[in-house]
Amino acid sequence: MTQRRALAIGCGGTLGFAWTAVALREVEQQLDWDLCTADVLIGTSAGSELVAALGSGRTPQDLLDALDGKAGADPILAAHVAEHPGATPPIPVPVLPALGLVRAGIARRSPYNALAGLLPKGRGDATWLREYGDALAGPDGWTTHPATWVVAADVASGERVAFGSPGAPKAGLGEAVAASWGIPGWFPPVEIAGRSFVDGGAVSSVSADLLVDAGVDEVVVVAPMTTEGGAPAKGLSRIERILRSQMTAGLDAEVATLRAAGISVIRVEPGVEELEVMGPNFMDLSRREATLAAARQHVGRRVAVALEGAPA
Repeated sequence: MTQRRALAIGCGGTLGFAWTAVALREVEQQLDWDLCTADVLIGTSAGSELVAALGSGRTPQDLLDALDGKAGADPILAAHVAEHPGATPPIPVPVLPALGLVRAGIARRSPYNALAGLLPKGRGDATWLREYGDALAGPDGWTTHPATWVVAADVASGERVAFGSPGAPKAGLGEAVAASWGIPGWFPPVEIAGRSFVDGGAVSSVSADLLVDAGVDEVVVVAPMTTEGGAPAKGLSRIERILRSQMTAGLDAEVATLRAAGISVIRVEPGVEELEVMGPNFMDLSRREATLAAARQHVGRRVAVALEGAPA
C-alpha cells in the first residue's frame, strides 16, 4: 500500500522562515521526496507562507535561491523576501480584539495562548502577505495543490481553522496567509466569511493534530519555534525559551495524539547552535544571513537524527 505523507510547518517569523527553508531542502534530499507531492501541506504563520509556495509548485531550492538573492530566482518569492514588516511592531490600538483566545488558553492550560488574547489590536500592514498569496494563487484563488491548509485562529472562540481543508470557510490565498500571520499585538485581525482571525500560532505553533483524521500514515513536522527536550539559553534569549517551552509542550501533545492514532511522526526542530545565532527576536532581519549559514551547518544532522528515530 502506498504511504500517504503530510508535511506540517510551524510558525517562526522571519528567521524561522529562513531556517525552515534549509530544513525543507534537507528533508527533501534525505527522504528522496518531492515535498510538493505531499498528500497534505499544512502551515501556520511563517509556515503558511511556505506551504503557499510549495502548494503553488515552488521547491525548497526556489525558496533558498530567493533568500540568497540569486539572479534568476522566482520573481514572486524574491519580491516577497525583499519585503519585511520590521523588527518590532508599531504602537498598537488600545483595544483587545482577541479575548476568545484567553478562554482557549485556559481550556488548553496554555499561558501563552491566554496571554495572546490580552494583546491589543496591532497596526501592522499585512499588504505584503496578501499580495504574496494572491500572486501565488491559481485561477480559483487558491494553490494548485489540492490539499494546502493554512491555519488561523478565530478571535471569538480560539478555534483553529485550516483554510483550504474540507469544511473550512472559503478564502483567498492572500487573505488566508495574512490571517495565519496575524500576530496578536502586531497585525490586526483579518475578517473572512464574517469571522475575525489572527495568527494560528497564538493557539498552536504547528497544529499537527489537525491531521489526525486526514487519512495520512506519516507526518513530517518542521517546527522552528519548538525544540524537543528544551534548549538552554543566556541573557534575553531566556525570554524566547519561555515561549519555546510552551510551544514545545503543545507540539509534544499533538505528536502524542498522532502517534496514538497510528500515524508516524518525523520531527525536525532547531537546536542550540542555530538558536544562538538567531537570537531572542525571530523578526530580526539583520540575522537572516547568519541564520541561513547556521542552518546549513547543522540542519542536515538534525534531519538525519530525526529520520533515525522515526519508526520504520
